[in-house]
Amino acid sequence: MAVTIDEITLSGDPEPWAAVGFALTDGVLQLDGVTVRFVERPPDRGMLGWSLRGAVSTSLDGLPTTSSTRPAPVADLGEHANRVTAIDHVVAMSPNLERTVAALQAAGLDLRRIREEPTPAGAPRQAFFRLGREILEVVQEPEEVLSHAGHADRPARFWGLALLTQDLELTVEAFGPNVSPIRAAVQPGRRIATVARTAGLSVPVALMSREESG
Repeated sequence: MAVTIDEITLSGDPEPWAAVGFALTDGVLQLDGVTVRFVERPPDRGMLGWSLRGAVSTSLDGLPTTSSTRPAPVADLGEHANRVTAIDHVVAMSPNLERTVAALQAAGLDLRRIREEPTPAGAPRQAFFRLGREILEVVQEPEEVLSHAGHADRPARFWGLALLTQDLELTVEAFGPNVSPIRAAVQPGRRIATVARTAGLSVPVALMSREESG
């Protein structure tokens, strides 16, 4: 059985998400087959955890994880005025990429590749795991972060979300002044925009186009 994401728990108020065009039902956001639930837990901020189907362990090198037996939806769920359709990938940070990759593989997650190239933000390496339609991207913390934050024995941590949109221009328009200009993504044939903190979302969010031909 492939490991897939059932639910993601975010801290904070769902109202800023509604303000930029997400449809919520009883404070719950549906992004394709993934349920996003909001929990008021100050002073915590960000992605508090997730539940996975099919994992053989919930020990994911510090990433807060629970097990789910809830069946996956059989069809896409949720329509959003901002044209966002799904989670493209979840981003986690690790001070020790080899250790985190080993823990995730031991839990049954499907490692697709390790990219030995720096990101625009300076992270030296990334590992990519396939979780159904979504991807988990685990980023090795840059040296300056390791020097500032301390030893590499710290656990891995969730960082943010990249969301997939049917029409990146319309999505950026829906976010108004709270988003960066569109630029080329690292992934060939795709484009990306970064949501600013002024949007009030509880996690860092990027908006991504689908792969574009030509």
